[in-house]
Amino acid sequence: QVELVESGGGLVQTGGSLRLSCAASGSIFSINAMGWYRQAPGEQRELVAGITPNGKTNYADSVKGRFTISSDNGKNTVYLLMNSLKPEDTAVYFCYLKGSSLYRTGDYWGQGTQVTVSS
Repeated sequence: QVELVESGGGLVQTGGSLRLSCAASGSIFSINAMGWYRQAPGEQRELVAGITPNGKTNYADSVKGRFTISSDNGKNTVYLLMNSLKPEDTAVYFCYLKGSSLYRTGDYWGQGTQVTVSS
């Protein structure tokens, strides 16, 4: 199986920064992309940022210029540096991996890490 372990969430004031990390382990055969979604209370889960193994990135319009996604392919780890945080960034952030394991091809998800931005 594939396990995604997230870390780095917490409480921060408006304008502050946080860095999320997500390490993937297990029977990974290939990775097409990794990244982050988030879900605020009562809202749909939305894509925040994604990155491919060759470094191609994409971001939600709401975080462009403030968030930066990066990865360490050798460690199957993805990072999300979040600057200039706003209260509307408050959500549970979920790491995802699109790829294949020895058992299936598809999406894998972490348990989520809470990010709270106080005003």
